[in-house]
Order: sequence, then C-alpha cells, then structure tokens
Amino acid sequence: MKKLSYLLIVVGLCIVAYAVWEIADTKMQTSKTLDEAKAIVESPPSKEVYKVEDGTFKPPMGEAVGILQIPRLNADLPIVEGTDPDDLEKGVGHYKGSYYPDEKGQIVLSGHRDTVFRKAGELEIGDSLEIVLPYGNFEYEITETKIVESDDLSIITLQNETEELLLTTCYPFSYVGNAPQRYIIYAKKKTV
Repeated sequence: MKKLSYLLIVVGLCIVAYAVWEIADTKMQTSKTLDEAKAIVESPPSKEVYKVEDGTFKPPMGEAVGILQIPRLNADLPIVEGTDPDDLEKGVGHYKGSYYPDEKGQIVLSGHRDTVFRKAGELEIGDSLEIVLPYGNFEYEITETKIVESDDLSIITLQNETEELLLTTCYPFSYVGNAPQRYIIYAKKKTV
C-alpha cells in the first residue's frame, strides 16, 4: 500500500512538472516571436514585405508578421501566420485564407485561452484592438461577443465585402482539457 502511495505521488509530481514546463515553454516561444514581430513592424513601413501579385499580404506559414495590441489588457501579442498547434504555441494565429487589414474582408485571429487570450473574457463592447503590421497600424472596436459550439463553422465566412476582425479562442476559460465551445469577439475598423 505504501508503494502505491509513493507511486501516485511521483506520477502526480510528473504531471505537474510537465504542465509547468509546457506553460514556460509557450511563454518563451511567445516572447521570442514577439521580438521577431517587433523587428518586422519597426522596419520602414512597407506592404512589399510579403506582397503577392494581386497586391495582398501573404506571409509564409509559421512566420511572425505583426502584433495584436489590446490596450485594456495591456497586452502586445505576436501574430503568426497559421493556426496549427505549432503556430499557436508562438502567439496569436492568423487563420489561413482570411484577410489582412485594408483587404476588405474577414480577418480571423485565434489563440489559446490559457496563454495569449487568457484574459479575453475581460474585454468589453467598445474596447479597442490594434493590429500593427509592416505596412501600418489598424485600429478596431469590439462590437459583439458570442459563444458557439466548437464545431460551429458558420463563424468563419471568409467574406470579402466588409472589413471585420474576429478573435476566436476556446471556452469556457477555466475549463480543463478540450473545451466544448468557442468564444468569439467581433470588431469593426474604427473610422477616422
């Protein structure tokens, strides 16, 4: 019986150590990616960096491309092209096929609820979000939030008629494991 108790303690400690290591690793990767994103956006303004023939901004998958600034949360989060697990370990992922600012379409940014979007539930209607890219700064205002099931694909329309920003993350925020829902934040571009 005593051996079983020791075994359970050791297994518990291993699980806790692994969780702490995962959190620390993600923070280090996000910090490194933020440094890369700052270097990109601090260079002279240019859309030519990742511009393709049709004039759209198409960075390579997995690369840092910009910064998402959330003033209410005092957060500067790196934006990475792609939403694969490796991409989301580095920061906020830009959904492949969605648009970028000034391309008049749906911009979709996703992140983990337990890392970059840990405090997303504190955001309110009217709060500002800013996307900083090599070719400019773009400010958005939160207009709506919504909770949907994890398999609801109707949220990402990839429409290209009106510029809108969507932030997506898993929900509930305090859930342990694969969350059953998604928290969606809608924002529209602020006009000068």
